[in-house]
Amino acid sequence: MRRIIVLIGVFACAMFATVGCMDSRKGGENSQETDSLGVDSIGVDTLSTVIEETPMPVAADELFDDFFFNFAASRKVQRERIFFPLTVNNFGKETKVEKEKWKKEPFFLNQDYYTLIFNKYAQTKFVKDTAIATATVEKISIANNMVTRWHFARQRGLWYMNSVEKIPAKQHPDYAFLSFYEKFATDSAFQQQALCDPVIFSGPDPEDDFSTMTGELLPEQWPMFAPWLPSGTLYNIWYGTEPFKETNFRVFLLRGIANGMQMEMQFVKLKGKWHLKKITT
Repeated sequence: MRRIIVLIGVFACAMFATVGCMDSRKGGENSQETDSLGVDSIGVDTLSTVIEETPMPVAADELFDDFFFNFAASRKVQRERIFFPLTVNNFGKETKVEKEKWKKEPFFLNQDYYTLIFNKYAQTKFVKDTAIATATVEKISIANNMVTRWHFARQRGLWYMNSVEKIPAKQHPDYAFLSFYEKFATDSAFQQQALCDPVIFSGPDPEDDFSTMTGELLPEQWPMFAPWLPSGTLYNIWYGTEPFKETNFRVFLLRGIANGMQMEMQFVKLKGKWHLKKITT
């Protein structure tokens, strides 16, 4: 009984933090237009307006994430930090885009969250690594068999976007895991089968704002506490030039843009099949 009580308290806090932003979007996830899953227009629009009207601080170029949020929100920054004519490789056909033809790309600012996927835990440190000099932002749609990649590099201390490419999702080196995740996020029966026994849960202590607590969730308890998961279109950022290497481990991070939400899931491959091992909020 202690195990169940602990988990109810922790999941209640997690769902309170996410349902307010996510609950209104469950009806329209099948259409292309609802990949953004319902923009929190006040938070995102305000963020974009502030960034658009404020000069980008010099320190923003130290970390790719700091630069990228300014870049995604500001038409002015995009026009200044793209190498024009921009090379665009569209499924093998290369074209050039001149500055006057460029339209602002909002990336994941059209939704109130973004996702990151790592194939070993050490890679999560790249987010705060000031030595990183290249990065690739990916927009992934398994259902549409499409991946768009925006490539960035830092030159003389400043980040620039230097090319764009579109490829079939099946050519993505992590296609097998991405396909698994899409089914995990959308098929409750499959999700139930893809759980470790038990799933480790870690989150804030509802009785102490400065403490965390850890418990175990049995597969039969999962339907009662399963969190909302993004699906349809995912964004990912690949930091650095380290080539992708297949591992039996994935970290999936879900982070809110203007609402402080954060969730981490760890997946492991057991006997050739992916399973959720741990979830942290």
